Amino acid sequence: MNPDHILQTKRLTIKSVTPQNIHELFLTKTKGEIMDFFACDENTFEYYRKMHEGGMETHRISLYFFRIIHAESQRVIGEFGFHTWNKTHRRAEIYYSLRKEEDKQKGYMKEAMESLLDFGFTNLNLHRIQALIDDANTPSKKLLEHFSFQKEGTMREDYNVEGIQEDSECYSLLKPEWGKK
Repeated sequence: MNPDHILQTKRLTIKSVTPQNIHELFLTKTKGEIMDFFACDENTFEYYRKMHEGGMETHRISLYFFRIIHAESQRVIGEFGFHTWNKTHRRAEIYYSLRKEEDKQKGYMKEAMESLLDFGFTNLNLHRIQALIDDANTPSKKLLEHFSFQKEGTMREDYNVEGIQEDSECYSLLKPEWGKK
């Protein structure tokens, strides 16, 4: 698989970041260059450093994520990723976020999600894509439902948020369901 994928939508450039990319950056670039590449702050830099040092994949589980870049301004506005990607069972959990409030409610994530779901089902050969969200996250719920994700149920006390165990709502989309909206 080509580790460097660039997806283009009307308003966005979506660039892949693989474990190989992370390792190469940390082996060949300065801290400043890495922070510029990810358009990140100190905390996010530490997150990527830990990925580099601690690993992002095993013999069957990996991570594949993308930077979402506003095509006109070239500003990194968000991330999208396939994590807990299990190649053997052809499934992955997705995560996604926009960094700034000013970029929300403009349809950017819907625009990105279309290309990225297609990438997951086509290029990564996924059969199942799932998302775990907070039940109170209405925008995320609407986004998933727009793409025909089905709510499967509640995963009790699934996430630790600032020392408190919270529930997650599990949504999934199967390859045969993709594109039937």
